[in-house]
Amino acid sequence: MDVRDLVAIDVHTHAEVSAKGHSSLDDELHTASSAYFKVEGNRKPTLQEMAAYYRERRMAAVVFTVDAESATGTEPVPNEEVAEAAAANADVLIPFASIDPFRGKAGVKRARRLVEEYGVRGFKFHPGVQGFFPNDRSVAYGLYEVIEETGTIALFHTGQTGIGAGVPGGGGIRLKYSNPLHVDDVAADFPHLRIILAHPSFPWQDEALAVATHKPGVHIDLSGWSPKYFPPQLVQYANTLLKDKVLFGSDFPVLTPDRWLADFEQLPIKDAVKPKILKENAARLLGLTQP
Repeated sequence: MDVRDLVAIDVHTHAEVSAKGHSSLDDELHTASSAYFKVEGNRKPTLQEMAAYYRERRMAAVVFTVDAESATGTEPVPNEEVAEAAAANADVLIPFASIDPFRGKAGVKRARRLVEEYGVRGFKFHPGVQGFFPNDRSVAYGLYEVIEETGTIALFHTGQTGIGAGVPGGGGIRLKYSNPLHVDDVAADFPHLRIILAHPSFPWQDEALAVATHKPGVHIDLSGWSPKYFPPQLVQYANTLLKDKVLFGSDFPVLTPDRWLADFEQLPIKDAVKPKILKENAARLLGLTQP
């Protein structure tokens, strides 16, 4: 991957469907989230289609599944499949993985294998869907140890989620798990762990900004929202204190990079900061910076 040729690096995209055709969300949650995001076009692109999509736009994309099988009963898109597709399209796809934190020691062992044998660069956690507090020492701390030791990245969904929105009872998904202050404990307990707080963290935007300002290893991605809806304090911090720690992310395929970038152009982001958000910060964090 030649970073110099890239227009942008999208740090937040989802592998929605496996080669066998199954999704990591059941039909009810999938349909409801499509309605929530007002998705137009192909909601279930294959990994090869994703690679072609980003290659056409001269962008790279971090791609991952979400493993929440203990909570949902639905198998995820296999991590190995994601990693193999990324290896076959290494000019545009960057593999992250997802391990259900309730897999225990087996999950910890699998995480290490995914890094060592499949070249995975990070791990996605969705506390609301997976049903755990990130700072619960009895659940995910073994995974964090592996992630910190291997120098990979922990990416946490934060704030409200479109998954379960509009479904009776929210599909059983509880928003309390996704307060970014829970991740502050993780950042304190694992001081060398590199962390991304995903999304504008509504209704905890100020908490996310505080954590990212206070903890050197914590970054924020801007996925899941059109930039025209960003809270003003997020824009202010992205322009100033957090200009080296804020990252472009779309949440593709529910939100396209085309729409995100068009709306981003309307924000009062300084010209010197835009390339940092769109590419440079992610390149550095992912270890892609050219010598």
